[in-house]
Amino acid sequence: MSDTVIIIPARYASTRYPGKPLAQLVGASGTARSLLQRSILAGRKAVDLIGGGAALYVATDDDRIADHARAAGADVIMTSDSCRNGTERVAEAVRCAGIPADIVVNLQGDAPLTPPHFVGALIAAMRADPSMQVATPVLRCDEASVRNFIADRAAGRVGATTVVANLLGQALYFSKEVIPFTNGQGVVGGQVPVFHHVGLYAYRPAALQRYVGWRPGPLETLEGLEQLRFLEHGYPVQVIEVTAPGAKFWELNNPSDVPLIEGYLSQMGWD
Repeated sequence: MSDTVIIIPARYASTRYPGKPLAQLVGASGTARSLLQRSILAGRKAVDLIGGGAALYVATDDDRIADHARAAGADVIMTSDSCRNGTERVAEAVRCAGIPADIVVNLQGDAPLTPPHFVGALIAAMRADPSMQVATPVLRCDEASVRNFIADRAAGRVGATTVVANLLGQALYFSKEVIPFTNGQGVVGGQVPVFHHVGLYAYRPAALQRYVGWRPGPLETLEGLEQLRFLEHGYPVQVIEVTAPGAKFWELNNPSDVPLIEGYLSQMGWD
């Protein structure tokens, strides 16, 4: 039995993009695969990297998604439709299926470009520090990414999430706005000071149990960011800086992200 399980939470009724897990994305050779299929592929690559028999599941409340996941060869855990976000769905999946893993990974179902070493970095950090309860990766932006973030906000689109951390590597705040303030500059002091939060988490089971026992706070509600519930209740979230030389990372948040992600798939030669 592995100490780690990877769960992909997926729901059909997305406010910004209904049916998003089934949206088709064309790869480098012209092959179309759904967002969910690509998320499952990303999860399998992470399982191969972690080794040790780590399990992979899709957690959903929708039969259409469940059928699609099973057709892609994934194991499915059915959850209730009362889950308000991916963390709640992952927590319910762990509880309902009686999963005994010490580390639970939430691989968001809208991030098909997630490199497997991002997951590996979280697992390594959690294994190295048994006191670490929640960890999430961050990626230093390049100037092009910052421009994309700013363009989304200028167009009124809710796009990628940015994060600022303290000197201990713990998150201070996550936002859909571009933080920190840079006065319009992409590069400050020779580097880009904006970090892209990667929609990926590793938790201890005890942290998940606490999470579902808390009410959403005002900041979580305003930003629509589930991880803020930990911060609002004084629970540290460790940020793990990762790098992806030659790779591109972007989540599928809005229909307008489809051509951008397809362009990245083409650039990286991912089918």
